[in-house]
Amino acid sequence: MLTRSLMICAVLTLAACGNDGQPNLLNIAQSPSDGPDEFAVLPTAPLVIPEDLAALPAPTPGGTNRTDPNPRGEAIAALGGNPSVLSRASNDGALVRYTGRYGVSADIRASLAAADLRFRQNNDGLPLERLFNVNTYFEAYEPLSLDQFAELERLRRAGIRTSSVPPDPVQ
Repeated sequence: MLTRSLMICAVLTLAACGNDGQPNLLNIAQSPSDGPDEFAVLPTAPLVIPEDLAALPAPTPGGTNRTDPNPRGEAIAALGGNPSVLSRASNDGALVRYTGRYGVSADIRASLAAADLRFRQNNDGLPLERLFNVNTYFEAYEPLSLDQFAELERLRRAGIRTSSVPPDPVQ
């Protein structure tokens, strides 16, 4: 009996030592290799020699290049929009002013990071879940998630159109 108790204490002690102070709710197996980051590789446009070399734009040091990738512009063009709109004066300033109309906190990032750290520490999972790297992310954040079907019903009862959702099937 004493041996069993000591073994359980040893397992719990080892489980407690495995945490570096930063709770990791989403335990995903890490890749053992130091391979390339597939998201860091961006293909450039092919080089094209124009018919009239005098029509080349003047170089802009530190600016953009004709072969530089432009994912936002390419996405807008693929969806049938006009990518030249991106080079016009942006309305982001108006959006920032509107969202900050009730005041903003200068240390919002630090305060949100501290609040998230407290939440993760309070919902770090049980010792055996930490010992066996059980994913506790979805369980921890479940009370904060939105029930999309209940919200859809609430909106429909309020008479709000939900055009992106297919109508209920006719019985």
